[in-house]
Amino acid sequence: MATDMQRLVGTSEDEDEEDIEMDVKEEDDDEDDDMEKHIATPPLVGVDGLMGSSSNNSRFHHPQIHEQGSNPGGGARRSRPLEEKERTKLRERHRRAITARILAGLRRHGNYNLRVRADINDVIAALAREAGWVVLPDGTTFPSRSQGSKPISGTSAAVTPPSSEMVLQQAPLTSLRGISSGYGSPVDYNASRMKGVYVPNSSPYDSSSRGQSQISSALGDGGEPLNTQAIIGGSVESVDAKQVIVDVPSKLPERDFAATPYIPVYVMLPLGVINVKSELVDPDGLLKQLRILKSLNVDGVTVDCWWGVVEAHAPQEYNWNGYRRLFQMVHELKFKLQVIMSFHECGGNVGDDVCIPLPHWVAEIGRSNPDIFFTDREGRRNPECLSWGIDKERVLRGRTAVEVYFDYMRSFRAEFNDYFEDGIISMIGIGLGPCGELRYPSNPVKNGWRYPGIGEFQCYDQYLLKNLRKAAEARGQAFWARGPDNAGSYNSQPQETGFFCDGGDYDGYFGRFFLKWYSQVLIDHGDRVLALAKLAFDGTCIAAKLSGIYWWYRTASHAAESTAGFYNPSNRDGYATIAAMLKKHGAALNFTCAQLHVLDQQDFSSALADPDGLAWQVLNAAWDHGIPVIGENFLPCHTRVGYNKMLDGAKLLNDPDGRHFLSFTYLRLNSILMERQNLLEFERFVKRMHGEAVRDLQQ
Repeated sequence: MATDMQRLVGTSEDEDEEDIEMDVKEEDDDEDDDMEKHIATPPLVGVDGLMGSSSNNSRFHHPQIHEQGSNPGGGARRSRPLEEKERTKLRERHRRAITARILAGLRRHGNYNLRVRADINDVIAALAREAGWVVLPDGTTFPSRSQGSKPISGTSAAVTPPSSEMVLQQAPLTSLRGISSGYGSPVDYNASRMKGVYVPNSSPYDSSSRGQSQISSALGDGGEPLNTQAIIGGSVESVDAKQVIVDVPSKLPERDFAATPYIPVYVMLPLGVINVKSELVDPDGLLKQLRILKSLNVDGVTVDCWWGVVEAHAPQEYNWNGYRRLFQMVHELKFKLQVIMSFHECGGNVGDDVCIPLPHWVAEIGRSNPDIFFTDREGRRNPECLSWGIDKERVLRGRTAVEVYFDYMRSFRAEFNDYFEDGIISMIGIGLGPCGELRYPSNPVKNGWRYPGIGEFQCYDQYLLKNLRKAAEARGQAFWARGPDNAGSYNSQPQETGFFCDGGDYDGYFGRFFLKWYSQVLIDHGDRVLALAKLAFDGTCIAAKLSGIYWWYRTASHAAESTAGFYNPSNRDGYATIAAMLKKHGAALNFTCAQLHVLDQQDFSSALADPDGLAWQVLNAAWDHGIPVIGENFLPCHTRVGYNKMLDGAKLLNDPDGRHFLSFTYLRLNSILMERQNLLEFERFVKRMHGEAVRDLQQ
């Protein structure tokens, strides 16, 4: 018995697997006993050499039944019904053995809490619960957000399953949370190999709870479980397509973006493409990668022009050599260019893989006058960028901060004027704060902040405190010249503070005064720098970058947004004033709160986050003021799930005004993107951004 079982399904040293196989054996013995009550067992012979010859293994043999018949030859003939029963029993044992291995593997490698004698229903229920569905004891299944909805049933397609002689391939199951590029699961991979059926090798359209879960594809009509072999999949190239049926997981349909507006796609170059000596790094390797991007019909590239590289050693001594060589390479490939004026340091933030500090001469000033940097309540300085308090203070070797920015931008325009005149430089992004974004550095990791902390106010350098004092005196409340003393720390939650809790001081007289002043400093800084940028780059589109602070968005105080400078409580629109400022200077909005669906939805719930709600508010504020919007992903993306989500954000569905992004910047060029499967997915994404049709659209 053991020898034959090993030939069928292989050996196992795992105790759970042995328990399940014993369960399979016991059920088989029961069936054999029932069969023996009705049929006298004749001498047994082996079948196709598959079974052993030992008499102890007789129940694996197909009986050759002889009956006396009245046929002309007077001889015995084989009873086909009895033989078919034995074949059915063999196939069922084979199926159960495979089921045993699947269940044992899920317990051992997938941390699924399955009982020893679990069946396929337990597997489907475990997967459904992991995906956020509710599964009742009677099998009723529905999404957790709509408790009263009907059970969702999937669809199946007729394809070819394995015959009794074929051993199916065993494939490891993957978690629904981490869908890799190409095939969303082993089921997708195996199913795509089946003859006579078309199965796109894409991940499901959207893994969020708003869409239909992958689990719905594992249920037949009425919620009945599918055949185990359908869950396993396998190569069936040698089997006739008319013999059996295997269910294929259903997928959510993709939108067809053919004939939609053309959105240019730019690829952000590596942060360290120009080193601190203003030299182009690995020009040959970069040229090879750029040629690949050109073959994919990418429109252009985006690059940071680092203040700490170009004006590194002395005021107004600019070294553009590395950028000149880079731009020449880009020009020869007929790419467009988007250039970011980066007045912040690189290093210490998410995605930073190089370290580019502020100019050395600025650091020297900071050592003697640390108040040129943003400062928190505890007096910790943040040298990532200059405080907005010195925008009009001549503390930088006789120049103000905005004068330093303006001189840098004028030098760039003069150095590369030919690229402007030829239209090669299509847009200039203006760095306005940490990470180049218009916000306070309220959540610095280097100071201990971790998601989803509310962050801290960054207004305690002497220059911003002086500004606050003037505002309080102008209001007639001189004692308001201070920051709130009950706003918590970097990792506090709103309800833990007296300032941001429901009914807290944020909505009192002092709280409203302070938050309005704090956000107005942000708007004034953007207003001053963009005015000078418009002057320096007259005739070229300029853009400001806004980050998406989405956690605690579903609270009344919007604490995390408030510490970042966005005064956006539930009773006030904090982004309309920013949009009005951008409109004043004809600047586009670069918004990074896309693609947030890939994060853990449980994190969203615990932090009362709402990225979709925030994106909707910000984008509508921009479009209401007639401001073009530029999209950008802030997390690496190489899957169809992520690309579909970004496409949905770039081209709104059924929007009566036909609004869409002005362009899209993909972060970023690296060796992972250059992998073949990732390039194929990215090429598909570019085509759909361009409004072209694709062949493998999931309808």
